Amino acid sequence: MESTVVRVATGGREAVHDITAECERFAAAAGGDGLLHVFVPHATAGVALIELGSGSDDDLLAALGDLLPADDRWRHAHGSRGHGRSHVLPAIVPPFATLPVVGGRLALGTWQSVALVDLNVDNPERQVRLSFLKG
Repeated sequence: MESTVVRVATGGREAVHDITAECERFAAAAGGDGLLHVFVPHATAGVALIELGSGSDDDLLAALGDLLPADDRWRHAHGSRGHGRSHVLPAIVPPFATLPVVGGRLALGTWQSVALVDLNVDNPERQVRLSFLKG
């Protein structure tokens, strides 16, 4: 198995950050057929397969804002207002995804991209572990 860590600067705002290019480069370098596992080792972020660039990323943030509002209802209450919702996020947007790789290329659907989803405005730097298991 080959593995690497990609660092992502999400800034101090909610973000849907496209990591498709990093995943594609790693899969191409690993070569061949197999599985690419994408994992975010954080308790407050997730990985989504979603169409990006057509407003879907903003729609996802809006939907998560409706579902997980940044208010004072959360028992986990340290950090910025509504921080506890970030700890619930990985139960809805899991912190991992496993993708098929064929001939060194991600076998994504036409409009699918790989995105890091981060609602935690208190942590502007993230890591994403990419692991490739050859078939």
